[in-house]
Formats: sequence, structure tokens, C-alpha cells
Amino acid sequence: MENIKEKRERFCSLLRQTERENVEYVIEDLESFGFFEAPASARNHFNHPGGLLEHSLNVYDMAMTLREGVIKLRPEMEKQLPVNSVILATLLHDTCKSNIYRRVIRKRKNEIGIWEEVEEYEVDYSGLPIGHGEKSVVMLLRMGLDLEDEEILAIRWHMGAWDVDRNSIEEDKSYREAQRQSPLVALVHSADTLAAQILERDGQKG
Repeated sequence: MENIKEKRERFCSLLRQTERENVEYVIEDLESFGFFEAPASARNHFNHPGGLLEHSLNVYDMAMTLREGVIKLRPEMEKQLPVNSVILATLLHDTCKSNIYRRVIRKRKNEIGIWEEVEEYEVDYSGLPIGHGEKSVVMLLRMGLDLEDEEILAIRWHMGAWDVDRNSIEEDKSYREAQRQSPLVALVHSADTLAAQILERDGQKG
């Protein structure tokens, strides 16, 4: 198993591979926000230090596997799923989580009924509360990353239909149009789901 330092080096190497302008500023900002030490969730998958980094790499690995399979079936899709866009959209889709978790100590009964102090995470949404995918996009643009439209759509809608307000006709149509415009949207959403539900089942990458 790679440790956090090795995973961080791999993550940064992949980002640098894109040669996208200002990527070094993005890495610096992610560092300052605590991205590389943050959990992927408060109580669910990979809720441990470095979990967000691990999850992001899992999503990348899954997306590249899916991309390879798609291209075998539909060779013409290769141009619509450029590697650099897959790297950026998968590794950075959860940028919004980099500064929302904080460690707290709570008392809980253990398995034999004795109260003990346990460390866990709680979520603070007070910083820029504009929504999940939207916040990741805004944070990255503020960092100076010049995202392509397809990358913005994939990051914004990486939660798929789960992030669509069914009471909003406009939001529903926007999501459907995003899917129509770019296959990267479906690829990133599928990779995110499969990473969380399969690769990270029981807290371990398969």
C-alpha cells in the first residue's frame, strides 16, 4: 500500500503531466487547504486522514479503466475523452471537500458499554456554501486553473442525478444538456460511483 506521501507525489505528478497553466498554484492551494490530509467523508467511505487523496486517485484509476473500455467499443470517443481532461476532472472533482472537515473529540460507549473519548470528523459548510460540484469549480477557477467547458461540466455534475433538484426544471434540463454535450460528465460520475461503492468497499481499494 502506498503511504500518503507516495500518493501525494503521484497525484501531483499526474496534475503536472497535463501541463495546464497555473497547475503549480493549484497544488500549493490544495496543500494550504489541507486537501492531502483530509478525509473523503465524515462517517462513510475513507473517513480517515488522507482519505480524500486516496479517493481522488481511485476515481482517476477507475475513469481511465472505463475510458479504455469505451474506446475499444467506440474508437471515435477517444477525442471526446482526452486524458488531460480525465486527469483534471477526476483528481479535482472533490476540491470542495478540502477545507470542510475538522477533527472533534466525542464520548461514546464502546462494545463493552464503557464510555470513552473517540476522535471523529464533523462537517462545516459555512465557507462558501454554494453547493458541492459548484464549489469545486469556483475554487479551482479562483486558483487560476483554466478549465475547459467539458471539465467544468464534469466536475459540476460529478454527483450525477443525485445532485439534481427535481423541483427545478431548469436544473434538470441543465444536467441533461451537460450529459448531451460531453461524455466526460457520465465518465466521471460513473468512476466516482464505482470507486466509492466498489474499490473502497470496506475501506480498502481492491
